Amino acid sequence: MLTRILIGLFVTLACGVIATRRFMWTAKLIRSGKPAPRRWQGLRKVGEAELVEVAGQAKLLKWTVPGIAHFFTMWGFTVLITTIIEAYGALFARDYHIPIIGQSNWLAFVEDFFSVAVLISLVVFGVIRIKNAPSRKDRNSRFYGSHLGAAWAVLVMIKLVIVTLLIYRAAQYNTGHFPFHHSAWAFATKFVASLLAPLGTGVNSVLEAVFLLANVGVIAGFMVFLAYSKHQHIFLAPINIGTSRRPRALGGLDKTPSMDMEQITEDTVFGVGRIEDFTWKQMLDFSTCTECGRCQSVCPAWNTGKPLSPKLLIMGLRENMFASADRLLSGEKTDSPTLVPTTIDPDVLWSCTTCGACVEQCPVDIEHVDAIVDMRRYEVLMESRFPSEAQLLLRNLENQGDPWGLGSSKREEWMSALDFEVPVVEGTIPDDVEYLYWIGCAGSLDERGKGQAISTTRLLQRAGVKFALLGKRESCTGDPARRMGNEYLFQELAKNTIATLNEVGAKKIIASCAHCFNTMKNEYPELGGNYEMIHHSELLSELVSSGRLVTGDGLAGKVTYHDPCYLGRHNRVFDEPRSAIQGIEGLEVVEMERNKEKSFCCGAGGARMWMEENIGTRVNLNRTNEALATGANVVATACPYCIIMLDDAVKTKGEGEQAMVLDISQVIELSLKGEKI
Repeated sequence: MLTRILIGLFVTLACGVIATRRFMWTAKLIRSGKPAPRRWQGLRKVGEAELVEVAGQAKLLKWTVPGIAHFFTMWGFTVLITTIIEAYGALFARDYHIPIIGQSNWLAFVEDFFSVAVLISLVVFGVIRIKNAPSRKDRNSRFYGSHLGAAWAVLVMIKLVIVTLLIYRAAQYNTGHFPFHHSAWAFATKFVASLLAPLGTGVNSVLEAVFLLANVGVIAGFMVFLAYSKHQHIFLAPINIGTSRRPRALGGLDKTPSMDMEQITEDTVFGVGRIEDFTWKQMLDFSTCTECGRCQSVCPAWNTGKPLSPKLLIMGLRENMFASADRLLSGEKTDSPTLVPTTIDPDVLWSCTTCGACVEQCPVDIEHVDAIVDMRRYEVLMESRFPSEAQLLLRNLENQGDPWGLGSSKREEWMSALDFEVPVVEGTIPDDVEYLYWIGCAGSLDERGKGQAISTTRLLQRAGVKFALLGKRESCTGDPARRMGNEYLFQELAKNTIATLNEVGAKKIIASCAHCFNTMKNEYPELGGNYEMIHHSELLSELVSSGRLVTGDGLAGKVTYHDPCYLGRHNRVFDEPRSAIQGIEGLEVVEMERNKEKSFCCGAGGARMWMEENIGTRVNLNRTNEALATGANVVATACPYCIIMLDDAVKTKGEGEQAMVLDISQVIELSLKGEKI
């Protein structure tokens, strides 16, 4: 008895010291990052996130089979903490049981049930890993040589924890020291005991001691393994989820960095050029990555043959962080190589559409998009390294206030298509006007975007909504500049727009462009622009449901709705655009396989609409193929960026006569005209 006590305690103490030192080292490394914006979301939101994402495994359960397997593994090890207590107690007393509950039939059943559930889950994980071997599935998988063995090692170690547990408990059962008094509820233990019973009491006594120590040793060793592997996410994930700013929607980018020129010194660094420029939250992101690949599987860049894998990007940054640990922990200032191109290839950085699918799917709430935009900021503002075609975009934004460089004189031309007068604000917004309708650059200057603005304006007029326009006083909100990485230009454009909006007394603003909507709603408040933002799809839905806007009944055809990333994932507006058109008599609304949270990007976000797409296949073609596969006559959406990209793809395919790309407002207008589609 004394021998096994000493062995058990020595192994536990040694492994505990090693694991604790590693965890403390990791914590110190993470804290070496720069300060992050205030992260506390309030007890209710944090509690909800922990309950839903950690305890409920909500994101993982969206991937049914692996999600269920992970659910039972996670809860298995949580519940089986009681068996760890029993194992350490058994070092001192062979028939040890937890006080009060330790001999309950229900506990015997629960422990055995989860032991079996974990073993079944391990089989599932093994099959999935063989079926989806990274060597066959991933491009540029330079990380997988070392990580593949670790992935199998953890499955083996988990299996050893359960197997040694069942064998020593079965031996206890046969020697009369099982704490549950041979309860039939311990079905797995009883089954294994029946296999060991013919060996006799003496052999079972030896097995009891050996496998008890083996169980304690594997558990202690597992702690060390967790501390030195990606599986430290078991401890880091709840922290990362609790400090995530996005319990529901992606919203805007992280807090706006200061671009005050009076505070700029020689040491000022804009964006992230080296690993030490990241915040502690971003370093926590890197350390928390489970390498599950869900981000990669939904990434529009990766799925169209681009080199960007959100998973490999985060893994690369983590490897760089660990390799730079001595420098980070010492605070030493050295002229180390920049992350781009030494760790992150430029084509990886500039392939991102900032659609947020990776963030949406990540089960531990890693914020990939913020890291990418931070590195873009450094490339643009500090190194002037970015795709050459983006130079024209930035020059047009700076000089003309729009991405196309057409200027303010063109912003009112679309209004000539209206057969009624819409008030354009000269001074301040009149008291009898409820909304300012923000048209945006695409709605004012692109022919397809103009169609959206014209139809929306007509519907608002028809419903008796009191609204006004800014006309020539509009300018770009700055979204393309910010996603491109030119934070300075974004803030200049944003401040000018905010000044104009405040000058006219804007309070309620309708926006048809999902990118304008997101920027003004989620990013302007930090710069002093606080407005009640409503997307035109939300207002149209409200007008239809209230009866103020009655849709027509003569429209016949089939329509599929494409969720704009910056309206759907970023702001959780999913149902309103659908409800605005679903009531149209004779119109059949069909869903694409990837819809709502899982919607596939059109390819325009992240300023990609103004950059060439020379690698792989085009993102907009991928999405359009899916839309046309539904047999729809119309691909409807609620963002001019999406209209432009999807319409280009349809025309490229030569199917312009068979399918139209329209805004939901245009679909409603067609119903009023009684036209077939």
